[in-house]
Amino acid sequence: MSEQTYLAYDYPLLGAFWTMFLFFLWIMWFILLFRIITDIFRDDSMNGWAKTGWLVFCILLPFLGVFVYVIARGRNMGRREVAQARAQQEEFKDYIRQTAAGGRPSNVDELARLAEIRDRGAITEEEFRRAKELVLSGQGTQSHPGSPTPGA
Repeated sequence: MSEQTYLAYDYPLLGAFWTMFLFFLWIMWFILLFRIITDIFRDDSMNGWAKTGWLVFCILLPFLGVFVYVIARGRNMGRREVAQARAQQEEFKDYIRQTAAGGRPSNVDELARLAEIRDRGAITEEEFRRAKELVLSGQGTQSHPGSPTPGA
């Protein structure tokens, strides 16, 4: 029993807090590094050579590269991130609008199409009136026997 054993109570509480603090700083460092690398690729104002230079600088000399990048370009990092978040939100809203519409034309579009078909003489005034009633009742996009077909 000459060899020394370390038990949990041999590690002081302040040492545990210090270790946790350093561990979280290390995690925050990697988060900052990955955000900067993402920002380098996201920035459309830089050409390929500038992106390559910043990337090499941040990888070869990570501490100095990250600090210089934050000082030189940190203010616009937030603006680019907000702009991308807004663009993604708008794309999402557009997708929701298109999906909610279900690809069906609105009543106004349907009536305009029917009027155009009537003006070409493809349907009679009576057929137009019946189709218009169907559209206004909400059944215009469904196929009914005797209803005029589009483009006929």
